[in-house]
Amino acid sequence: MSDVKDLLLELGTEELPPKALKKLMKAFEAGIAQGLKKAELSFSAIKAYAAPRRLAVVVSDVQVRQQDRMVERRGPAIKSAFDDDGNPTRALQGFAKSCGVSVDDLEKMETAKGAWLVYKQQQTGAETVDLIADILQKSLADLPIPKRMRWGTLPGEFVRPVHWLVALFGDDVVPVELLGVTSGRDSFGHRFHHPEAIRIQSAQSYASQLETAGHVLVDINARRDSIHGQVLELAVKLGGEAVINEELLDEVTGLVEWPVALSGSYDESFLELPAEALISSMEEHQKYFAVRDKTGDLLPYFITICNIESKDPAQVIAGNERVILPRLSDSAFFWKTDRKQPLAERQDKLKTIVFQHKLGSVFDKSARVAQLAAFIAPQIGGDADLAERAALLAKCDLVTEMVGEFPDLQGIMGRYYARLDGEHDEVAEALDEQYMPRFAGDKLPQTKSGQAVSLAEKLDTLVGLFGIGQPPTGVKDPFALRRAALGVLRIVVENDLNLDLVELLSQASKALTDVLTEQDTVDQVMRYFYDRLRGYTADQGFKADVFEAVLAVKPTTPTDFIKRLQAVSAFRELEQAEALAAGNKRIGNILRKNNAEGDAGTIDDSLLQEEAEKALAAKLAEISITVQPLIAKADYSAVLTQLASMRDTVDGFFDQVMVMADDEAVRQNRLALLNQTRALFLGVADISSLQS
Repeated sequence: MSDVKDLLLELGTEELPPKALKKLMKAFEAGIAQGLKKAELSFSAIKAYAAPRRLAVVVSDVQVRQQDRMVERRGPAIKSAFDDDGNPTRALQGFAKSCGVSVDDLEKMETAKGAWLVYKQQQTGAETVDLIADILQKSLADLPIPKRMRWGTLPGEFVRPVHWLVALFGDDVVPVELLGVTSGRDSFGHRFHHPEAIRIQSAQSYASQLETAGHVLVDINARRDSIHGQVLELAVKLGGEAVINEELLDEVTGLVEWPVALSGSYDESFLELPAEALISSMEEHQKYFAVRDKTGDLLPYFITICNIESKDPAQVIAGNERVILPRLSDSAFFWKTDRKQPLAERQDKLKTIVFQHKLGSVFDKSARVAQLAAFIAPQIGGDADLAERAALLAKCDLVTEMVGEFPDLQGIMGRYYARLDGEHDEVAEALDEQYMPRFAGDKLPQTKSGQAVSLAEKLDTLVGLFGIGQPPTGVKDPFALRRAALGVLRIVVENDLNLDLVELLSQASKALTDVLTEQDTVDQVMRYFYDRLRGYTADQGFKADVFEAVLAVKPTTPTDFIKRLQAVSAFRELEQAEALAAGNKRIGNILRKNNAEGDAGTIDDSLLQEEAEKALAAKLAEISITVQPLIAKADYSAVLTQLASMRDTVDGFFDQVMVMADDEAVRQNRLALLNQTRALFLGVADISSLQS
């Protein structure tokens, strides 16, 4: 008999939530893999499968039984195991009883920390087939399902009713009963093409049998690739190219078992609407892919993915064309209705929308953002009036018909309506740019007004929520503060904007003075920014100790922080870096020990006795003059290059000078010398944080 066998587990259900399918598949795979590893059962590979009506895993070369092993339990130490008369203590008797043996059956074990009594037992490994049911149960119980439900009279709770279970280990069915079904080797094919049972021959034939006999493409990646390829190919035949929304592609992949792409058309008159409105209508309501020409303009076609290979595709297409017509007609109605009222006249309606009950309405927030945007704009070369106007109009499209139906169009529709209202181009553009970046890696606002409004909107949200004691906690972040903070950093850093965050946060807090309940709001938000900056710079390749070195001096301008990181990263590659880092660490320790940290004082040349301390004082005076203009223009690399020349002088000082001299005046003078030396380096970063 082989020492390994392949394992197949397939759970057949009603249609699973399409947007969650990939997540459920990965969690199921991880749960089975973790269960096997926890049971100390080796395997060579694991592959997960998922389709609308099933989750499955195939695990190759699974060990058929656990290895036998010696189980060892350590009891009390010898010195506490017996009383003065040599009789077992209660602790020892209790330990022996818990092991199911007598005290005489325990063994003595010598360790470096003393002698102990231990219980050793040879444990026979369990058969894998006897462990699979528990591993499967645990994996299903751990799936990320927000709300489990009970279905009719079926026992147990799951996200959807369960209809069948395939559990094969090698050639044999593993006996399992769960969620109202009993395991077997019968799976089921496509609901329409092959609703009959398919007898699975083996784990390795599972996917191919379902595809060839059952019309089910069970490999989620293969199915996604098939959909993607069909859509692209069909778009070319229509004389254009497909608009591929990756999230829609994932969702459609979760909706079909046997994808077949078909195209339809709609009246060209709808092309007068904004392209984004048409695309949203097609994607959100119908799960269609739009088609555009090579210049980016939409063509009057759509591509739909069917879950059946129809014998009469023309009838299927006609049905889809009938369905899309009222959807597009609704969008045309919204567009026409919204254009009857300028954005500016919608501002009062924002008073009815609550942003946060303690922070007021969206109208209140818009007023605060307008004030802050006008403050930011001149600092980055923008126009305060344009930024203020953009901020006041920024949320007005929230009360339009189009955005009411398609919330993902907020900002985009504002841009269209503002242009039709005759607003300045930069104001119109800013209405869309205020939301940028919308997601990780998204593009950033390019206009100055867009940058100012986007920054102001995010800063107001951060200060407001932190200021009323509602920062993000754990996985809960309902106001997307993490994204807001990272967005601020990206806008400032990647556009090289010279903005002081503490100044901006202080300005934002002024508009919220009456509602803030936290006393240290600006400090809290600034610490939050530093945490986000740590992750952002790590992604850029900066090492953790370099970040800590710069963080120690707390630069409040992100662009300045980055310049210091770059300088310290370059400095650490110099041969003098390690010695100077050690020297700075030593200086810091001495100053802290003597409560002299930061107390620079003045250096009295007449109290300098040793040649080494005279040399350090002279070098300090020389370097201070040299680096002053370099620090003024933030040329931190040049500053650290100059400071690197102090290595021999600093080393000589510690080799030849005793800082803690008996003479109080001499001692204080030497501490002042060290303080000024350290202060030079702290002008850039605390290099004592660097690791060797």
